[in-house]
Amino acid sequence: MLVFWEARLVFLATPKTGSTAIAAALESLAAVSVQRPPVLKHTTVHRFRRFFGPYLEAASKADWTVVALMREPRDWLGSWYRFRQREGTEPGKSTRGMSFDDFVRAWCSDPRPDFADVGSQERFLRPRQGQGVDRLFRYEEIDTFVHFLEDRLDCEIILPRLNVSPPGQTGLSPETEALLHQTAAADFALYDRLTHPEG
Repeated sequence: MLVFWEARLVFLATPKTGSTAIAAALESLAAVSVQRPPVLKHTTVHRFRRFFGPYLEAASKADWTVVALMREPRDWLGSWYRFRQREGTEPGKSTRGMSFDDFVRAWCSDPRPDFADVGSQERFLRPRQGQGVDRLFRYEEIDTFVHFLEDRLDCEIILPRLNVSPPGQTGLSPETEALLHQTAAADFALYDRLTHPEG
């Protein structure tokens, strides 16, 4: 999570959407940068609106713009799957030796095993009540997000490549693809509603 005081702007770090690279590029401009532990770095919309947002508004006596990124849901799961194939991944959370198809089926199960228990973007971005994010950008159109930041922060932004998941095969059987779209229907619906932001 990054807080830009002068711009009255907050960036919420949806997991696996380039937040590490964004923090590396913009941390020096932020009044507050929360990078550790992960539960704080990846503060959900609900927690922000309940705890952080009211404090910022009271301290600044101003309204704030809250922005975040969302990745295409299948690709998002592919990034988690590849990320957890890295050497040194905590036992029980590693996906080494399993197919992406098996990983997605595990993610679609209830309860999820530890290696597939990565949450969902829709749940991260959904307020339990009240307001959600003000601007939600597609990760696949990150240039649009960067241009928005450049306008709001009045600077040029170049994102480094950091924390990139290793390559891996992410094919799915038709049956698993259908199961994923059924289980992640809310994620796909939210992603499909995103339009090209203006300004």
